[in-house]
Amino acid sequence: MSKKVKNIKKLSPNRRLLRYARPYVGYFALALVIILSLVWLELYQPQILGQAVDECVAKYEQISTDGFSLEQLKQLRAEDLSKVIKLGLLYLVTVLTVMALTYAQASILATVGQKIIYNIRNDIFSHMMTLDISFYNNNPIGRLVTRVTNDCETVNEMFTSVIVNILKSLFVLAGVIVMMLSYNVKLSLYIFTVIPFVTVATFIFRAVTRKIYRAIRARISELNGFVAEHVSGMKVVQAFTAENDVKSDFESRTEDLRKINMKQLLTHALYSPVSYVMNITALAILIFVGGHMAVEHIITIGTLVVFQRYINNFFQPIQELAEQFNTIQSANACAERIFWLLDTEPKIVNDKDAVSLDTLKGRIEFKNVWFAYKDEDWVLKDVSFTVEPGQRVAFVGATGAGKTTIQNLICRYYDIQKGSILIDGIDVKKINLNDLRRNIGQMLQDVFLFAGDVKDNIRLNEKGVTDEQVIEAARTVNAATFIEKLDGGYSHHVIEGGAAFSAGQRQLISFARALAFKPSVLILDEATANIDTETEALIQDALSKLMQGRTTLMVAHRLSTIQNADNIIVMHKGRIVEEGTHQELLKQGGVYYKLYKLQYEHDAA
Repeated sequence: MSKKVKNIKKLSPNRRLLRYARPYVGYFALALVIILSLVWLELYQPQILGQAVDECVAKYEQISTDGFSLEQLKQLRAEDLSKVIKLGLLYLVTVLTVMALTYAQASILATVGQKIIYNIRNDIFSHMMTLDISFYNNNPIGRLVTRVTNDCETVNEMFTSVIVNILKSLFVLAGVIVMMLSYNVKLSLYIFTVIPFVTVATFIFRAVTRKIYRAIRARISELNGFVAEHVSGMKVVQAFTAENDVKSDFESRTEDLRKINMKQLLTHALYSPVSYVMNITALAILIFVGGHMAVEHIITIGTLVVFQRYINNFFQPIQELAEQFNTIQSANACAERIFWLLDTEPKIVNDKDAVSLDTLKGRIEFKNVWFAYKDEDWVLKDVSFTVEPGQRVAFVGATGAGKTTIQNLICRYYDIQKGSILIDGIDVKKINLNDLRRNIGQMLQDVFLFAGDVKDNIRLNEKGVTDEQVIEAARTVNAATFIEKLDGGYSHHVIEGGAAFSAGQRQLISFARALAFKPSVLILDEATANIDTETEALIQDALSKLMQGRTTLMVAHRLSTIQNADNIIVMHKGRIVEEGTHQELLKQGGVYYKLYKLQYEHDAA
């Protein structure tokens, strides 16, 4: 890991989020200019009202005692009325300008926020593509989905409605303090006595809500994982009539989330009245102190009006800051989880000296390989064998013997602890991962189909695979027989997981998928386990053609499917115990013979 990356990881989540905002600093600067204009207008509006009161309304009480006639008073009031209209129009212009600037600010921030979240989402998903299989085995999918969706949306809210608005609130607070002091220092200081109480309440509120929001995000993430897992496994839940137990577990989790949300709501509900009481207290001070000063002609009535508006302008940003703290705390909690994911280092990476290979000859060699998924709980123990180019090699043995693990290691989904694995004489760790996996066609027992259409599921959105190649691959493995009968044919809509297809049909599509990429090596992991006898006959014919000239590794419990293999490797508890052709192994009368005999007797029965 580079020193620069380490330094970035040491930054707080909010500071790291700001790094995503750096390319759009010009937009934020423009939004800041708009904010300053809005602040100036909001501070100017009370002055217009104060001027109207002092020069047009309160003036009447002063001149009415100076002995003017009624006609003279009407003439003077006409001038005041004209001035009131002008000041009213000026006030209306400021209101309309505030509306226009607010719209412009919101549009700029919404655009920038979406661009930032677009970049964050892409970074998260791209990074997830680099993480190894063990990471996904250890982390619930629902939680990872939450990182990409919900957490990003919460962060987006911070960029669009918080960052600049916090600056606005701070500018308004500073501006109000300066303007009030410029009108009357003594009255301002009396009113400012409420500030320490508001400040203490705000800091307490922030500290409490920070912990609450972290807990909320954690519970939401767990709940999403629980729902995703049980919706995917709903067939199992219903098969074992476990609905009530699952429902009870779900209710327990949602109850925990409800309690934490209530704690957050009650905390906010407690803070809002505190802010409101401080606002009313400030107004009471204004009426009591300011009223006496107005009676003594130290200040004007218009100044009282200005102070009343400024007090509202003072406490409104404080309440907004409290609400924005909510968003900040939530966004901070989400950012921590997002950067936890982004900081997760992939265990399987390309070596600095990794070589690129267009094709593989297909010679595979295991040299004294030891492997464990965890600690030293060895799954493979000192395994050594060689597969020559074009050979068909089968692996058999009881469940847990290490057959599938060998194939996972060839594709380098995991790295071994001891020994070495060579392909064409090159250590797999020295081969570019994309080149390695692109040249190995894997046909697994559990086939996953993506939402979309049939042809995209065969070529997996690889633009280099044409429609003609898709059709050719499907025909080769006899998948075209049922695909062409579907509504829309190769454009037939596939729902997530391919639930509308039979197991055999999904398997045939996976065969076509593997063939479309023209691999140099084939891996068949129980690939015919879910296919009926009739379909298997079709696919065995296709495979016999497909395997010609290609190194093929097969894992099968049904020994009848591997009798024509060039070599059969028998695994037992992570070790190779026998090796040879079908006939050779039967003559030895060892583990393979016993497996074959048991299966033969079972099939006969």
